[in-house]
Amino acid sequence: MNIKIVTEADAIDREEWEQFVYNHPQGNVFQTLQMYEAYSLTKNYHPIVIACFKKGALIGILLAAVLKEYNGILGKLSARSIIWGGPLLEKRDSEIMKMILNSYEKKIKKAAIFSQFRNLTDSDWAKPAFNYSGYNYEDHLNILIDLKKSEDELWKMVHSKRRNEIRRAYKENTEFLVQTDENTLKNGYEILNEVYKLAKLPFPDMSFFQNILSRSTKDFGLKIFAATNQKKMIGVMFALIYKNRIYDWYAGAYREALGKYPNDLIPWEVMKWGKANGFEIFDFGGAGKPNIPYGVRDYKMKFGGESVNFGRFAKVHQPIKIRIAKSGFKIWQFLKK
Repeated sequence: MNIKIVTEADAIDREEWEQFVYNHPQGNVFQTLQMYEAYSLTKNYHPIVIACFKKGALIGILLAAVLKEYNGILGKLSARSIIWGGPLLEKRDSEIMKMILNSYEKKIKKAAIFSQFRNLTDSDWAKPAFNYSGYNYEDHLNILIDLKKSEDELWKMVHSKRRNEIRRAYKENTEFLVQTDENTLKNGYEILNEVYKLAKLPFPDMSFFQNILSRSTKDFGLKIFAATNQKKMIGVMFALIYKNRIYDWYAGAYREALGKYPNDLIPWEVMKWGKANGFEIFDFGGAGKPNIPYGVRDYKMKFGGESVNFGRFAKVHQPIKIRIAKSGFKIWQFLKK
C-alpha cells in the first residue's frame, strides 16, 4: 500500500497539516497544529500525534492529549488520553484506521491509564476498526444549534422559561461582551476555576488558555464571551472557533451572581454573535448518556438545539492503575469538599 506512519510532529510539514485539517469535511479545531503547539507548552499536558502518508501525501492525522493532574507517581495514576474529533482520514478506510490505532497503541500503552475518543461527527463506519483494536463504544450525546436559521426562528426554538430568564438578564442590566485580551482571560479563568472547584472536577492550568489565546486569529482559537453586571464579570464562556463552527468549551458563573442570569444570557448572545459573524453551527458540547437523567442536558436543550449521538470509543490500558486512580479520585473529591 506504500503507507508510512509518522509519530514525530517535526516530521510533518506544518502547512500540509494545517491544510489537511482545514479542508477535511470533518476537520475540527482539536486536530489542528495550533492545538498541538498549545498542548506542548502547557503544564501536565503531553500531545501525541500520529500521521499517515501514502506516496508522500498526508492521508490521516490523529492528535491526542495526555492529561495529568500531578507530577510523579500521582501523575502516572491520573494520566489519561483524550482525543476530540479524530482521527481524520482522507477516506473512510478501516485498514488505514487500524494502522493508525496500532501505532497509537504503541505510543500510549505506557503513557496513559486509559484513552477516550470523543467523536464530533458520525462514527459508525469506524466501529469495526476500533472494535478490532480493543475499544468499547459508548453512547454519548452532543447538542448542536443550527445558526443558519433566522434570529426569529432561533428565538422561537428557545424554551419559554429560558426566554423569560434572558429577558430578566437584560432587566437586571447584565451585559454581554466579546473579548480576547489577557485581563479578560484572567478574570474569566478565576470564575471557571471557582466553578470547577465547587464541582470537584479537574480544570486546566491557566497556561493552557494563554497558549491558545496567543495563537488565536480571526478564524481560529479562543473567544471569551463574558457577562458583566455593574462592570464586574459575573459569568463567562471560553469557546473555540474554527471554520464555520463555535464550540462551547468551558462555561460558568459566580454562584452569588446567578440571580443576574449570566448563564441564560451568554448562550443566546453567543448564538446571535455567531450568526452575525458567519458561523453555521454552535456546538453546545456534551450532554451525557441517553436515557440517564442529566441536568446539564436539560439546561442546554432549553436553548432549542438538536440532540445527536456520535458516541465515544474508550479503552483501559492499565487496569490495575485505573482501579487505584478511581479510588484516589473519590478521595480527592472528598478532600475538595
